Amino acid sequence: VPITFYFTPCKGEGGVSAFHREGGGDLVFNIGTGYFGCGSGKDENRVFEPSIFMATLVECSGQVKMIEIKLSQGAKPGHGGLLPKAKITPEIAEARKLPYPPEGDCHSPSSHSAFSNPLELVHFIARLRELSGGLPVGIKLCVGQPGDIAALCKAIHDVGTGPDFITVDGAEGGTGAAPPEFTNSIGLPLEEGVVLVRNFLLGSDLQAKTRIIASGKIISGFSLVRALALGADVTNSARGFMMSLGCIQALKCNTNKCPTGIATQDKELMHGLDPHTKTARVYNFHKKTVRSASEIVGVMGYDSYIEINADNIMRRVRSNEVKTLAEHFPLVDPGCLLHGRGPEWMQKAWDYGHSRGTPVILNSRFAD
Repeated sequence: VPITFYFTPCKGEGGVSAFHREGGGDLVFNIGTGYFGCGSGKDENRVFEPSIFMATLVECSGQVKMIEIKLSQGAKPGHGGLLPKAKITPEIAEARKLPYPPEGDCHSPSSHSAFSNPLELVHFIARLRELSGGLPVGIKLCVGQPGDIAALCKAIHDVGTGPDFITVDGAEGGTGAAPPEFTNSIGLPLEEGVVLVRNFLLGSDLQAKTRIIASGKIISGFSLVRALALGADVTNSARGFMMSLGCIQALKCNTNKCPTGIATQDKELMHGLDPHTKTARVYNFHKKTVRSASEIVGVMGYDSYIEINADNIMRRVRSNEVKTLAEHFPLVDPGCLLHGRGPEWMQKAWDYGHSRGTPVILNSRFAD
């Protein structure tokens, strides 16, 4: 099947470096809680600065095609981050708009200072869209409580505008720099997260206005196709590309002692990362994974990935029972939440704006 899969890197929350801009490729500007490359302040007191944000866009000369506000990530939902002082190089300081030599460790707070609730978030999205001259603006999060998604959808209705896309990062997401308790125990897995967001958008009649991006162990052609079948419009891959670079998951990311040279500024260890050989490996991984996905779509009998649906994929749920993903994760009726006809637990989350204490058993309650 001759399917064209568009490729563009999301540069992470550490600002836009000269290396990101090199080559003129398209970029996704990721805005995290530290507002690196678009804010000022120190430690936990970082704030968004419109003038710095716009200056970074000017530096990128039109390369930035989308803006993504990072609320949380699957590796450590609700947790901040820290870049040790020893790892802050002149290049990193320039990209993050930090002083150099560094005055100390670089902190990413656990929450944003530009907004504190869904309504303020929606207004912030509108502000970024205006400042950027109309670029698509979305959010990235690892889904937690269903009420959070319900509250966001209600805010979009109240304000009349909202994110152009929602990146759902599954709890499968990993990094060697995250607390193990958060990596292993917090957040919804990708499939359940995508389905939850999909059904709330569908139930609130917003599915035509907001695209879904799926992220979380998208490392093969089938994992890509499966995410699209569940309702994603786009897929992201981080782990797959890291491993194509040579990552062995040594969990040394935060120590500056990555043995493969990928996550370190130690010049001795950096010799392990040869750009000339790794470039070819990353290119081949992307090309062949996309080709594999295209072949799977063709085997299904389709001419386009747009035709894929959850009826196409089977899953064994017991030793003597197989279900389709459509049976496993049923769709809700379009607009059902607006008319009080949604599944009971979803309707409760929509009506009351929260679901604290409500059991979230997605496989069965979507059929209620």
